[in-house]
Amino acid sequence: MGARWFSSNPDKAWVERFFLIYSPVWMASMAMMMLTGWDKTWSDGAMLLHGALTAAPALLVPALVAKRYTGQPWWDSYWLKANLYLAVFGFFGNYFGSEYFFDMLGMVYVYPNATTTLDSALLGSGTQTVPVIMYFYTHVYFMTYHATANIVLRRLRTAGLPGMALLFPVFVFVIGYFWAWMETTAMANPMMAQSFYYRKMELMLAYGSAIYATYFIASFPIYYFIDETREKRWSLVQVVAGGLSASMLTFYMLDFAAKVVGSL
Repeated sequence: MGARWFSSNPDKAWVERFFLIYSPVWMASMAMMMLTGWDKTWSDGAMLLHGALTAAPALLVPALVAKRYTGQPWWDSYWLKANLYLAVFGFFGNYFGSEYFFDMLGMVYVYPNATTTLDSALLGSGTQTVPVIMYFYTHVYFMTYHATANIVLRRLRTAGLPGMALLFPVFVFVIGYFWAWMETTAMANPMMAQSFYYRKMELMLAYGSAIYATYFIASFPIYYFIDETREKRWSLVQVVAGGLSASMLTFYMLDFAAKVVGSL
């Protein structure tokens, strides 16, 4: 079949295309919020509504138009599995992973108007909390990161490169580091300085991005193989197990980084 960007499984390919199309839309929504200063003036309810409206199209649009592109029942469709996986992995990233970012990487949230919060009671120092809006925003962030990783990794895997079994983990790290660095860089702008920042931005860009990339080193390979072919479809239980496995692998790597690197 030769090198290809999109999955040979049409049920998966059209969803990946939609995720790409929607990516600049949610980015524009986030940029508008920062440019207008809405994140500093809106009430908690308005912030939650913006977050929900930003994340909802990733699930609702594929659900509404799926019949045009696939004959799969909704409970066995890739759009549901992709969103389910991202919800599981994103929940871990916010509920547990944020505590690591607060205490070890120097991340600071300043959203006094976002009073609805949800984060671990057991892990971390507890000096900061995670606004629920971050769960919504993380969903679309991770949607874009994972969709683009799938597309690039697939192109490389199908290009016939020698030694692909050894190169695949390298490619996973490079793509993961790229997105970790890009997100960190995007957050390091004056528009967000009063709401979000890292105490030591230079260290975060140089070293913290590699630690953040552990999320994607654990997750990209698992997410990649969900329904990659029409013959090997995953059940919803397998999808949840995959998201939980990626979460636990990330937890181990973050703990290892804490032992080796310590706090920035």
